[in-house]
Amino acid sequence: MRIIFMGTPDFAVPALRAIHAAGHEIACVYTQPPRPAGRGKKLMPSPVQVEAERLGVPVRSPVSLRGAEAQAEFAALGADVAVVAAYGLILPQPVLDAPRHGCLNIHASLLPRWRGAAPIHRAVMAGDGETGVTIMQMEAGLDTGPMLHKVTVPVGHKTTGELFEELGALGAAAMVEVLADLAAFPPEAQDDAAAVYAPKIDKAEAKIDWSQSAEVIERLVRGLAPFPGAWFELGGERVKLLLAEVVEASGVPGTVLDEDFAIACGSGAIRPLKLQRAGKPVLERVEFLRGRPVSAGTVLA
Repeated sequence: MRIIFMGTPDFAVPALRAIHAAGHEIACVYTQPPRPAGRGKKLMPSPVQVEAERLGVPVRSPVSLRGAEAQAEFAALGADVAVVAAYGLILPQPVLDAPRHGCLNIHASLLPRWRGAAPIHRAVMAGDGETGVTIMQMEAGLDTGPMLHKVTVPVGHKTTGELFEELGALGAAAMVEVLADLAAFPPEAQDDAAAVYAPKIDKAEAKIDWSQSAEVIERLVRGLAPFPGAWFELGGERVKLLLAEVVEASGVPGTVLDEDFAIACGSGAIRPLKLQRAGKPVLERVEFLRGRPVSAGTVLA
């Protein structure tokens, strides 16, 4: 098939690679424009652009697809289908309609649960037992289109970062499977009544509220790892908590309970496993405490 690929972050790279390896003709890759990154704020191409250039595929990075000229350029590619994976731009109706088979999206949830920008984060934070990827036909609504294929995986104690990699690979394989025989995957309408929205993570959500239960805080930590990272204040310094375990202990919420850094929550307690001070590397708890012991009775903000 002649395909337009549309994606931006690392999540989309396995799909681009797999579609190319499957022998499809990739007419063009659309991705977000280079963004400033690092201390020098140098313009950096997206992971998808880097991979597309490695594969020798033409790349376009328009700021918008709302203009008639951009839409005409898209349509002129004469694609059989457009494959979309975390592209980052809303696709206007003329773009959705241009490919012969429309636009197919790799969405990182089991739709209709977790429509929206942060489906992996929300699934982990909510304590979902399973998640997965859905291959869907795109339409004007936000992740509302009919579903063609689903693949399910257990969440377990995985972080968002771990699921991000796992679902990226699963989504790539699922999309290749669908593209190999579109007729074998008849569209199934979503149940709008069962829809749950996954809004973008707000910065305020990342600060740990010690009045919450240990289970909720542990899920928050995994759900926000590695980015943006749940955090608390220790002696006026912000510390990211990137992995924790629930332990049997109790006390005043936010209070360190022992020399091994158990922290009381609204109910139960957690013990940090991986932490990171601002501008420093991620450390295991033992290493973190070796550099700065935290006494029992210390109250965290």
